[in-house]
Amino acid sequence: MDMRTETTEILIIGAGPAGSVAAGLLRQQGREVLILEKEQFPRFSIGESLLPQSMEYIEAAGMLQAVVQAGFQYKNGAAFACGDRRTQFDFRQKFSKGWGTTYQVQRADFDKVLADEAARMGATVRFRHEVLSVDVEGDQPVVTVRSPEGETYLVQARFLLDASGFARILPRLLQLESPSGFPARGAIFTHVADRVAPGSAAFDRNKILITVHPEHQDVWYWTIPFSNGRCSLGVVAETGFLAQYEGTETERLKAIVGEDPGLSQLLADAEWDTPARQIVGYSANVKSLWGKNYALLGNAGEFLDPVFSSGVTIAFKSASLASACLAREFAGDTVDWEADYGKPLRAGVDTFRCFVEAWYAGGFQKIIFHPNPSPDIREMICSILAGYAWDKSNPYVAENKRRLAVLEQLCSA
Repeated sequence: MDMRTETTEILIIGAGPAGSVAAGLLRQQGREVLILEKEQFPRFSIGESLLPQSMEYIEAAGMLQAVVQAGFQYKNGAAFACGDRRTQFDFRQKFSKGWGTTYQVQRADFDKVLADEAARMGATVRFRHEVLSVDVEGDQPVVTVRSPEGETYLVQARFLLDASGFARILPRLLQLESPSGFPARGAIFTHVADRVAPGSAAFDRNKILITVHPEHQDVWYWTIPFSNGRCSLGVVAETGFLAQYEGTETERLKAIVGEDPGLSQLLADAEWDTPARQIVGYSANVKSLWGKNYALLGNAGEFLDPVFSSGVTIAFKSASLASACLAREFAGDTVDWEADYGKPLRAGVDTFRCFVEAWYAGGFQKIIFHPNPSPDIREMICSILAGYAWDKSNPYVAENKRRLAVLEQLCSA
């Protein structure tokens, strides 16, 4: 018996931020869009502190009003702590033009808002439909799908976008994965009722707090406040460091948080009401971000590290670039996907990568905590922390490695 075959113009695997924003942008072009999502939304995800650059893409996709009205925690910057040292960056005081504020979001709610908006704009969104296999050898990609009822069917599309996030459907099925170049790190995380007094000088709820471990510069904690008196709390370290701690994930996270006096004091009254979880070896890379009638969006392509909250911004940027390429392709132009998608996307990813590597090596921490920073340079650094990693007018984007190396030397002197 032959399997039933459906056709669509654009098939998107995954209804997370990359997939939903791509769908919104493509629906504005009048494209027929089908999204297949393995999970049922709302579902838990991390990556909860957005960057201001991401707002541009939410706005372009026609989803800004829904996000603003959802009541998420306003965010205007990032605070850093290491022992007695404290500093903060206000994203409104940045070098690059564009948004200077954003939100800190429970991703279960945020991702559902975006997916609902994609559906409102006319995309077909199917939850609990799992992609089993992909064939990209023919004239058009063909995907084998299993429905929640257990029916197997085929979808043939003119173009396929993989927005499957950490599931990395196409990289796995098409053997596109390559080593990330980062050491194997892991994260243990949870949500807590933080019980920090409103208006506490120790905790600005409008900023993510990044705390460096008092003895290990390559171990750090995130504390992301939400609008409902809760926060996301996590620690990131190499897997060998995390393996030293025994017990449940919650017990391990509590033990590591207990090693930082400032964080312990801040969360002294917190209610740990949600079992902690762990993910390890999340950094990922691919040989190519595109292929014959397909492209990889967001984390399906590359994921660096959570330290500067760049994941969702990269996801949105990939959706924006891919949608622009598809607009030209459907208009009959010949698109060079490497020149117009792969290279420009990687340029910003590589800027983030440069700063992530310098963070773990310790040099970028010296810059961040320097007691007498140059205001102009600080604004340029602030732009990158705000997500503007594609702004070539910023010297710390255009010549990131050289500029950062010189600045590290100056701050070490």
